[in-house]
Amino acid sequence: MLLRKLLDKLKPDFEKGGKLEKFYPAFNAFETFLFVPDHTTASKGAHVRDAIDLKRTMVLVILSLIPCLLFGMWNVGYQHHLAFGISDSTIIDNFIFGAIKVLPIVIVSYISGLTVEFIFAIIRKHTINEGFLVSGMLIPLVMPVDVPLWMVAVSTVFAVIIGKEVFGGTGMNILNPALTARAFLFFAYPTKISGNEVWINTSPEDGKQVVDAYSGATPLGDAAAGLADKIPGIWESFIGIIPGSIGETSALACLIGAAILLYTGIGSWRIMLSVFVGGYIMALIFNLFGLNTLMQISPLHHLVLGGFAFGAIFMATDPVSGAQTNTGKYIYGFLIGLFAILFRVFNPAYPEGMMLSILFMNVMAPLIDHYVVAGNIKRRLKRSNFKQHA
Repeated sequence: MLLRKLLDKLKPDFEKGGKLEKFYPAFNAFETFLFVPDHTTASKGAHVRDAIDLKRTMVLVILSLIPCLLFGMWNVGYQHHLAFGISDSTIIDNFIFGAIKVLPIVIVSYISGLTVEFIFAIIRKHTINEGFLVSGMLIPLVMPVDVPLWMVAVSTVFAVIIGKEVFGGTGMNILNPALTARAFLFFAYPTKISGNEVWINTSPEDGKQVVDAYSGATPLGDAAAGLADKIPGIWESFIGIIPGSIGETSALACLIGAAILLYTGIGSWRIMLSVFVGGYIMALIFNLFGLNTLMQISPLHHLVLGGFAFGAIFMATDPVSGAQTNTGKYIYGFLIGLFAILFRVFNPAYPEGMMLSILFMNVMAPLIDHYVVAGNIKRRLKRSNFKQHA
């Protein structure tokens, strides 16, 4: 194969003693991304052997995100044309417009994040961490379409350095890097992620102006403002033809991605299920009071609004920052769903509570696992003592 021969020819320059030795981590990352590594585990000791490595796992996660990305591109174009009263736009028109707006955000995310990864790999003299392959796609999907590209770059660099590298890199971080980037953007530049106009592209098209009475607010924003008549129906919310972050609006696209993750065994069904159960129960409890518009939204409707489904499927299931024990996964997911709805209802200034809920539970995950393991040890000791006295 031509590409394989080319890499073999260049490899000696990057190996020890070569003129480009210090750039070996970058070369190794590119080579192992294209081809399965040619090295094997040691002949002694216990090792986990599998047909898939971390890079291939990350690629499968990216594939599961493609439905959200494609739908997000179409929805960006659809919301733009809807804002200007253009009713005859085709699927292709919407998709092309959306792709022109979304792809630069994806490109900036990968370039800025991978640049930092390369720099840290060269300084630390280790191979490139594969985790950013997924984070680089997640970050654009949780951003508003009108976010300035320089803000995407700054928030991505912040997420990689502060959210991951300071803890030791991939596998050591306690917070989800993509949500760290969004949290940084939210608190550092709130007008670029909390204003109504940021969820659609309102740049004039052919001199046209936004139609009168059109609002670019998200359904949760309208609900927090008490505008119950502007909240879309449950089916419309499930499909995702509503304003919102680029990849978060369609629960249907998220479920397609969930099916891929569950079929390949990468995603945790325990966390996904418990997040939805926790959110449903919390919303059901609020329905009993119905003191405001957010409390009156049905539990099922809550689960398909905003970034709830996206967070439950792609963010909460992060194998690094989430709970590790099976019992802990149920507790961790349940509390994420519960707190997400709780934050929505009691924090009208920021009705999308999924981000804060997951980040909070990321910090609590080690504590949950600690008590689960301690409980297991305690039960085993009791059984052991009982057998000794029997």
